[in-house]
Formats: sequence, C-alpha cells, structure tokens
Amino acid sequence: MTCCECLRCCGRRDPRPRTVWLGHPEKRDQRYPRNVINNQKYNFFTFLPGVLFNQFKYFFNLYFLLLACSQFVVEMRLGALYTTHKPCPAAALMHRYLSFAGTVKVKSSNIQVGDLIIVEKNQRVPADMIFLRTSEKNGSCFLRTDQLDGETDWKLRLPVTCTQRLPTASDLLQIRSYVYAEEPNIDIHNFVGTFTREDSDPPVNESLSIENTLWASTVIASGTVVGVVLYTGRELRSVMNTSNPRSKIGLFDLEVNCLTKILFGALVVVSLVMVALQHFAGRWYLQIIRFLLLFSNIIPISLRVNLDMGKIVYSWVIRRDSKIPGTVVRSSTIPEQLGRISYLLTDKTGTLTQNEMVFKRLHLGTVAYGLDSMDEVQSHIFSIYTQQSQDPPAVKGLTLATKVRKTMSSRVHEAVKAIALCHNVTPVYESNGVTDQAEAERHYEDSCRVYQASSPDEVALVQWTESVGLTLVGRDQSSMQLRTPGGHILNFTILQIFPFTYESKRMGIIVRDESTGEITFYMKGADVVMAGIVQYNDWLEEECGNMAREGLRVLVVAKKSLTEEQYQDFEARYVQAKLSVHDRSLKVATVIESLEMEMELLCLTGVEDQLQTDVRPTLETLRNAGIKVWMLTGDKLETATCTAKNAHLVTRTQDIHIFRLVTNRGEAHLELNAFRRKHDCALVISGDSLEVCLKYYEYEFMELACQCPAVVCCRCAPTQKAQIVRLLQERTGKLTCAVGDGGNDVSMIQEADCGVGVEGKEGKQASLAADFSITQFKHLGRLLMVHGRNSYKRSAALSQFVIHRSLCISTMQAVFSSVFYFASVPLYQGFLIIGYSTIYTMFPVFSLVLDKDVKSEVAMLYPELYKDLLKGRPLSYKTFLIWVLISIYQGSIIMYGALLLFESEFVHIVAISFTSLILTELLMVALTIQTWHWLMIVAELLSLSCYIASLVFLHEFIDVYFIATLSFLWKVTVITLVSCLPLYVLKYLRRRFSPPSYSKLTS
Repeated sequence: MTCCECLRCCGRRDPRPRTVWLGHPEKRDQRYPRNVINNQKYNFFTFLPGVLFNQFKYFFNLYFLLLACSQFVVEMRLGALYTTHKPCPAAALMHRYLSFAGTVKVKSSNIQVGDLIIVEKNQRVPADMIFLRTSEKNGSCFLRTDQLDGETDWKLRLPVTCTQRLPTASDLLQIRSYVYAEEPNIDIHNFVGTFTREDSDPPVNESLSIENTLWASTVIASGTVVGVVLYTGRELRSVMNTSNPRSKIGLFDLEVNCLTKILFGALVVVSLVMVALQHFAGRWYLQIIRFLLLFSNIIPISLRVNLDMGKIVYSWVIRRDSKIPGTVVRSSTIPEQLGRISYLLTDKTGTLTQNEMVFKRLHLGTVAYGLDSMDEVQSHIFSIYTQQSQDPPAVKGLTLATKVRKTMSSRVHEAVKAIALCHNVTPVYESNGVTDQAEAERHYEDSCRVYQASSPDEVALVQWTESVGLTLVGRDQSSMQLRTPGGHILNFTILQIFPFTYESKRMGIIVRDESTGEITFYMKGADVVMAGIVQYNDWLEEECGNMAREGLRVLVVAKKSLTEEQYQDFEARYVQAKLSVHDRSLKVATVIESLEMEMELLCLTGVEDQLQTDVRPTLETLRNAGIKVWMLTGDKLETATCTAKNAHLVTRTQDIHIFRLVTNRGEAHLELNAFRRKHDCALVISGDSLEVCLKYYEYEFMELACQCPAVVCCRCAPTQKAQIVRLLQERTGKLTCAVGDGGNDVSMIQEADCGVGVEGKEGKQASLAADFSITQFKHLGRLLMVHGRNSYKRSAALSQFVIHRSLCISTMQAVFSSVFYFASVPLYQGFLIIGYSTIYTMFPVFSLVLDKDVKSEVAMLYPELYKDLLKGRPLSYKTFLIWVLISIYQGSIIMYGALLLFESEFVHIVAISFTSLILTELLMVALTIQTWHWLMIVAELLSLSCYIASLVFLHEFIDVYFIATLSFLWKVTVITLVSCLPLYVLKYLRRRFSPPSYSKLTS
C-alpha cells in the first residue's frame, strides 16, 4: 500500500474544494476531520523516549550515564506511565444547532461539516462557518478577532442575503441549498465561495467572500447568528496558522556541551599518554579504562547541577524584582538567552500600543484645532445650528452658494458633518440596568450607546464628532441619523458605500439629506491617493507631512455634491459593472473613479494610537544595546508605518522604503533592486509581498532586510511571523526574541529562541505559551539589560570556575601518577574527593550567581554594555583556554610544592596538597568576585570553618598532629601564595592598563 493510500484510509487526503449542503452533514462528498484540537505534547508511547532523548542528547549527560553504567548496574522497575491530556477548551463547550427535531445542544467536538450552528453574543465560534442569519435589525454582526489576527478592532460581517430574508431560522432546513467552498488554507483574510438555492425560481446564486465568514476562535460581538459549518478540526484556519512548539535549548547550554566534548577529548588523550608511557604493557586496554575513571573529574558532574541551580536562582531574582512587577518565568532553562538577543520581533497592537485611539488634530488649511482648542470647534457647531433654527433659509442659501466665501463656522461644520457621516460605525444600545434596550434605542439614550466598527480609528472620529456636538445616534444598512446640539435629528439615506480596501486606501459614501434632498459624495483616505482626487491646493502635502512626523494617523476628508441626474447615471453604470462576470472588480473601480475627480478638500484629521507607557525610551535602549527591532503585525500598512514613526522604531533621520505590492517573480526582482540602491533606511513590507519575495528570492531578501536598522511587516499571518523568526535564526545564526500579547503571536513566541508574552487585553494565551511573561512592554528593557546580562555573565563565570575546580584536582592527579611510575592510584580517596566538590567549595563557587559587575541602574543607563555580550566573550574558547592554563598552573604548583616540601610520610603530601587546594579555591573565588554580597562572605567563612572542623574526623586520610605544627602552616602558606599571588598581580595590571568597559563606569 502506498503512502497516499494510507493517508486516504486515515482520512488525511489532499485538501479539495467542497460542496456543503445546509443542515445535511450526511450528504458530504468526502471525509472531514473531527472538530477536535489535540494540544498534547506527549502520549503514552512517546513520553519515555521523548524525555530520555531530550536529556541524553547532551553529551554531558550521556557521558555520565555511561560512566555510571561502567561501574554498576541498578535494577529499575518502571511503574505505570501517565501523561496529562489537556484537550482544547473548545471541545468541552456546548453549542446549539438546528435539526429537524428542533434546536439541540451539541458538544463542539461533535460538530460536523454541514451542521447549522447557533452562536450567541460573546460566544466563541466553534468551527469555520458561513454566516447565514443574524438577529440584529441592521442585518449584520460584528466579530472580535483578537485571538486570530491580533487586531482588537471589530470586523463587520454580512449574512447571505437569501437566507437572511427567510422568516425564521428553522426555514433554513426547508430550503434546498448548498455552499461551494474553496479548499482549506491558511489565509485568514480571504475566502472564495458561492451560495446556491436550487428550489427557487429562478435558482439563486450568490458569491461569498471574507465578509460572509465566521472563522473559529473569533467571538460574536453583537446579536445571535446562525452559520453552516465549512471546516472542522485540523482544517480550521486558526489551527492551520499554529505550529507545534519545540523544546528550546539555550545557546549557552550548547556551548557548555561543546566544551564538555573538548574536555572528554582531553580525558582520552591524558589516559592514552599515561598508558603509552607504560609502553602499553600488560592488559593496557584495562589500564586505559582505569585512567578514564581516575581522571573522570576532568569533566565535572557538578557542572550541570550548579548551572541548573543557578537558573533557578536567576528565575527567582526576576520574579522578585519590584521594578518589573508581575513578571513570571515559565521556562527556567534559558535565562542566559536574555543576555544575548540580537533581533527583537514584536507585535504592534496591544504590545507597543494600547489600541486606544485619541483624536488629536483637525486641520482646515488656514487653521488647525488641537486638543486644547476643541471648545472652539464646539462653539462653531453650536452657532451654525442655533442660526439654522432661527433662520433656515439663510443657512440653506449659505451652504449651497459655494462660490461665496464661506465663514469659518460653516467650514468647520462641513468638516465635522463629513467626519460624522463618512464611516462604517454602527451605534448599538444596551441595557444599563435602569433603561432597557428597546427604550434606550427609541430615545437614543447616551448612557446606553456604544459604537461598533471594524476600525478603532473610525470609532475615535465618531466619538470626537459627538464631543463637539454632532452625534451619530442611529444607523442601519440604508439610513443614518445624526443629532444636533439642540437635540434635532438629521436623517440621511445611505445610497452607496465604498468600503476601505488595502489597494484603494480610501472609503466613500453617498448619502441623501432627507430634509433638503441634497445628494453628497463623501470620501476619506490616505494622503497619497487623495492628493490626486481633490482640487488643487498648496497645503495638503506639507501639513500631512507635519502631522505624520508627530506620529498621527492622517486622513484626508473631501466631498462632492451630486445632482439627481448625476447620481442616477452613476448608479446605472455601477449596477451594470457589479453584474459583469469578467473583470468585475476592475470595472467597478473604474465606475467609482469617474466620481472621484475635483472633489472639494474639507479637512485633515489626526488620530493617535496611544503607545504603551515608556515604549519610546525602551526601544531606544534596545537600539543602543545593539538589538535590531522588527515589528510584525496583522494591521494595515499605513497604521503600522504610523506606529513605527510614533514609537520612534524608525528615527527621524531615517528614510522609509515602502516595498510596493508585488505578485510575481519579475515584480519582486525589480523592487528588490530598487531597495538595494537605498542605504540605512527602514523597510516596510506587506505579508503578500513578503511571501512572494521569500518564494523566489529568500536569500537576497533576508540579506537586505538584516542590514536595515528596522523592519516593519504588516498584514502578517501567524505562520508568517513564525517563518520570519525561523529565517532570521537560519540566515544570521543570531539569537531572536519574540514579544506578543495575542493568540496570533503564539507561533512566533514558540519559534523564537526566547519568547516573551505580554499580559494585556487580548487574554493570557501568549503569556502562557511564552518563556517569560511581563505585564508591560517597558519591562522588557530591564529584563534584557539587567537580568539577561547578569544571568549570562554569572553562568559563564560559574561554569568556567566549576571546570577550573575539577581541572585543578585532575592536574594534581596526573602529576601524582606520573611521579609514582604512572600508577592508576587515586591521590585522594573517600570523603576527601566527595567533600572537595561539596561542602568545602560548593557554597563559595555557587555564590558567583550573586555576583554583578555593575549596578542595575548603570546597566540600564548604559545599554552599550549589553552590546559587548553579543560577541559571546564571557564564555569563549579563549576564556576557556585561559582557565585551563590557570588550572594546570595551580594544580602543578600545589602538587609539586607538596612533593618538594613533604618530609617523610605520604599522608603529609595529602594534608599539604589538599589544604592548599581548598585555600586556593577559596582565594580564586574571591579573585573572581566583582561585587561582594554578604552571602558570599558567609559562604567563604562557612566553607573554611567546615574544612577546619572536619579535620578532626579525617584522621584516616590526614595526620591530625601534623596539621597543628608550624611546619605545616608555612608550607601551605607558601604553596598557596605561589599558586594565587601571580594571578592577583595579573588581574591588577589588567585593570590598570586595559580595563574592561564596565570597570570604567564603576570607577
């Protein structure tokens, strides 16, 4: 049986388009996966092999396993193995679905393709569905998609027109209809399908797009909806955009593992040399094994123990830091990674920004209104409507006489009215405990009204018009109501809406004023497209630039008055274009563009997306530390660019290259060549263009992008974010850190070498999946500059000192064996060899985890100190070799000194050499320490006291009477001084003539 046949038997065939009959799951034309998401990392069979592999892929652990097995065998009895299976929460939820027996409750895990599911307000959608009906009067609903694409703004969704017109939801089962849908894919922003009703005359065919979809993991924000299930289980868009988590191994641990292999090589070489000097006499192969065991201290078993205990201490220190409250360490195995980050990849919405829009500026060309002068705008609006109530004909004449120079009040009024009408915002009324929903909606109760929109920018604009006196109080698919400062209701009929798209960068609306019959075409959009649509002026470009430099999102607002004849002509052409089968979108765009000429420029609006606290100084700190910051967001290009400028991710002196939209290899090649000619400029690119570039020119694109001081990727799918992280790791070999706060950031966080989750409005999904969890983005600076730096430097010092401690005693053993005819006899036995690595030296050596070269305030003030760590100098082959030479020198001095100075008995050699060794280790710890902590002093004194106290019980190895003599004291003192004093002198000379960067700051 072939692999393909096996997959078909298991139901895992290639995804294909499908036909789904409404309410008839049994009519399916292929097998579909169950609606179950399994997030289990191990199962009963893979748990033991997986855990053993993760442990023994370290050469270090494998070596000691073999060492232990070479000396004894332990019978092990394995008990029953259990793993915790934590199913996806959605599998346990109950949902209602329509059947011929009525409304029935069903588990999410039992939902099938073709089921008609009812989802209430604030419920999560259990599967990918097509939107059929809503209880909302306006015939639409809003979705919260924060866990899918990271955007907290609500998305407008429209039901299938044919099914929305049915009298009741149960009628969906009485009609003969089906949905034809594309094959499952990872694109969460697009969908292609058709809806067909066969039992009507003639048959109804409707095209379906992303506006008709309800993806799983989104939340219904308004009304109760009914949908037909299209995709389930592993074919869900949200599941296809997640990746399997990997077990992260720190670069530091890999470097230590590499050093362990070098030490093992040294161990084999020393053992072979010892046997070779015996001329391979007798059973030499057994002698090799004996020497391997005798010199096994070369690879210290305490190294792994000390490093793991150190990681626990670092994690504890991070959690206890009062300056970054709420920080949680979820992975205590990689704190050293924080000290060597080269690339930081961050989400935008909720991570850098609060996603709270504030209206900051209204610019009319000759005058601009800021936050401090909004009361003037309010007075202008009030004066217009006061004048209108007193003298309506005058105002009417004023608004129509465009050739007459307008007063400032009328200009302000026209601008505010345009902003209040040109949007996709819907006011929704909810019960507040005092007033019920129906009454609140009837009386337009302010306290019960909330605005729903697909963009927080639009909500900010409508809230601003409310604050200056013109309030949006009602809206459905065909009309809109505004309330004036005097309480009068203005009614407008919505004739056409042209929604905002990524390509057009603008939105428009045609409305008819019910009181005057005037038809007006309002439009707002980005300055780059609106500049060619509005009438000639000399201030638009300059003022847009000024506002953009302040980090404001700028929209240009314009209008055009239409006669009834002009509109009827447009409508006829527009309807004809929408009915065409070929090139529909092009023909529709052409008809709309015929209106977009010589429009009257009304105003510019400036909205600011409030940044998180201290984002700018934090990004500046990271930049000064040598960390390149990439922003990966699902948001629009203009929004992402504005935020990058506002957060100073892109500095004022840097140019920005906006990578234009490319769809094929040729376009990508031309655009990459254009980008290559620019130097020191930030890159802004969309997810679609990025996909094309990575498909054809992956190496060239990554090479150019890595040279940029900052990169902004917008419209990124979750899997794209993870792909970018993976490419950075592969192409640069540098460490990456990913920061995010939403479910769409989980793949990126898990793929990065170090994942940081921000607890925010989007829940704890990212926080729980991350290695480190913080409450605010600004805490990242201290986490990296202070804790990351300290963790790496401390572990580097600790690991090298533990290796030094073991190499010292191994060198002494080698000298001892060579002097005594290369005998494989241990120098120290019993408790001496055990106590050396434990109670005599463990506490002082481990106290190095409390050491620091500079205070935390200095580390934050001078982030350039962090840059020194990116080269990996604290633990390198050079520093390792220096410590090896120090160990050989000190071990040789101690052993040869003891052999030269002892008088008669062998036991005196042991006493002199072992005491000198202990004192040397304690002095070397003191030499290594840069900032003394009171626990370090306690550790030194405690270890020395333990050794002195234990001498009474070590009469089997040490002559107690000899150590009380003056001869013993001066011999130990001389040997210790000769082994340590030169190193103290060298350290003084180095700090005097070639001080490290941190010592300049501390002095």
